[in-house]
Amino acid sequence: MDTKALLKKVRKIEIKTRRLSDHVFGGEYHSTFKGRGMTFSEVRQYQYGDDIRAIDWNVTARYNEPYVKVFEEERELTLMLMVDVSASEAYGTQDTFKNETLTEIAATLAFSALQNNDKIGLILFTDQIELFIPPKKGKSHVLRVIRELLEFRATGTRTDLAQALKYLSNVMKKKAIVFVLSDFMTPDYQDTLRIVSRKHDVTGIRIYDKTEAQLPHIGLVEMQDQETGQRVLVQTGSKKTQRAYENHYRETVERFHGTFNKSGAGTIDCEINESYVKKLLGYFKTRGR
Repeated sequence: MDTKALLKKVRKIEIKTRRLSDHVFGGEYHSTFKGRGMTFSEVRQYQYGDDIRAIDWNVTARYNEPYVKVFEEERELTLMLMVDVSASEAYGTQDTFKNETLTEIAATLAFSALQNNDKIGLILFTDQIELFIPPKKGKSHVLRVIRELLEFRATGTRTDLAQALKYLSNVMKKKAIVFVLSDFMTPDYQDTLRIVSRKHDVTGIRIYDKTEAQLPHIGLVEMQDQETGQRVLVQTGSKKTQRAYENHYRETVERFHGTFNKSGAGTIDCEINESYVKKLLGYFKTRGR
């Protein structure tokens, strides 16, 4: 894609997603996540009614009278976007592809964070870390994030979410609002997600095409795995094959929900031809209660 075409595409995404973040979401993102983080401010002498769990025992021992730690609400948050750029995201059967929907949702979240003067960071991953943009503020930074989402070409084809979550833990020492955007067709990531969710506020957004749930009846067909490149002849008319495929797909979806729920993380399911605006709004309102 040449520079002129890229800038035009970035501008188109900016206009659409910024309008959504400005007018549709309003304060939803702000009210959902604001105040989730508390940062240490100072120590002061204990006063009647203070929570005894806030007592700083080191300072108390030094001065021989009780002191408590004072925390204040963090004024700024950090939004981390973790976006799956593996080969399976380049799939779509109607008007759009999964990776296009991923980009629009990520851009909408980024502009929502920009409104709140929060920092925005980006991790693009496959079965390796493809790109890391450290969190920063500002419109020019958000536009850079969108450019990378549009233009970046991954070297890997498979998906390893567990590795990406480990990388997040290593680079993000302070609490962040983390959105993982993927189809979650990936090996087990339960243990890593549980560790990450203890520190960060994590939400998984599963992007899918409704045609993925069932195998079409089109006879004997040679199929290729987008991520491994493996080719295999499949008799799509076989009931046994149909059931095996549907069971595998259902297990993938159930693993996504079960793993995130057990880890205390949130989930959103978004079909590429549905309105992701309604899904995000509904989620923010539920979380904000």
